[in-house]
Amino acid sequence: MIQTAGSFESGLARALRRSVSIPGYAVAWLLAIGLAPLALPILAVGDRLGGGRTARARLFLFAIVFLSYELAGLAAAGALWLATLAGPGFAGARAETAHTRLQAWWANGLYRAAARLFRLTLEVEGSEALEPGPLVVLMRHASLADTLLPALVLGRRGIRLRYVLKRELLWDPCLDVVGQRLPNAFILRGSGETEAELDAIARIGRGLALDEGVLIYPEGTRFSVEKRARALERIAASGRPEILARARALQAVLPPRSSGPLALLDAAADADVLILAHRGFDGLASVSDLARIGARGRHIQVRLWRVPRSSIPADRDARVRWLYDEWARVDAFVAARPS
Repeated sequence: MIQTAGSFESGLARALRRSVSIPGYAVAWLLAIGLAPLALPILAVGDRLGGGRTARARLFLFAIVFLSYELAGLAAAGALWLATLAGPGFAGARAETAHTRLQAWWANGLYRAAARLFRLTLEVEGSEALEPGPLVVLMRHASLADTLLPALVLGRRGIRLRYVLKRELLWDPCLDVVGQRLPNAFILRGSGETEAELDAIARIGRGLALDEGVLIYPEGTRFSVEKRARALERIAASGRPEILARARALQAVLPPRSSGPLALLDAAADADVLILAHRGFDGLASVSDLARIGARGRHIQVRLWRVPRSSIPADRDARVRWLYDEWARVDAFVAARPS
């Protein structure tokens, strides 16, 4: 059996969700394929009449690609499940490697499709930081699309990732089926970082190999002005004036929630930290936002830097200040004008 982050739901709840999500995606794929001959010309004309300021036809095409990858990924996951039933020869590390490769294929394929359809270009600075791990990866979160970046940037260097993800993503069938066969943690957003949630996070931080890392989004959600205001209210209510001052200084990113990253640092005691900052996905918080990219596309810039374990303080309060210092660097990168 593949080691996972632990059970947080009953088998019945999982089966009920999949009985809705998997057929729902299949029906959506059939509808998209059936409507494409009519919808694509109409959307393309609308995009042309709008002066190329929208990409609704390309968004429709991406929906077809996305649903196709979902169904193909589920078929592959089914084949891997049958292989594990066939005998003990395909189990344990071999099964985990196969599922990791399937996850990487899914993420890379979707990003390549998005890059072509929405004219995304990618520039990565600091690739020298991608040396063997183990690694705790702290990543900025701004868009649905940026969740594909880690597999693209780190996976191509042979770094296998475990993920801390919000539990709502389990409504994506591939993330549900394949993601739960791998050592990932699906966290209930807004749970207040309970002991059970932090334990699940810490569990996937233990036992990292040299070619492995565990990724968490310290902000917890995508940036918006409203979310920043709520975060500042929460920090103000905690009665920590020094942290509040640091949080207020961040303008382009949300203040980091420290409990999850610190739980990973405690669990992965020998891991360096890799910071993954990016800009270019801003304003693409939802699927519909992709339609507003237009003909010019987007240039995505990624900046990586590595913090050696020896440079990270051991004291918890000092670690919180260190985390805010690193996030101030992320904020400065995001706020600067793209080159």
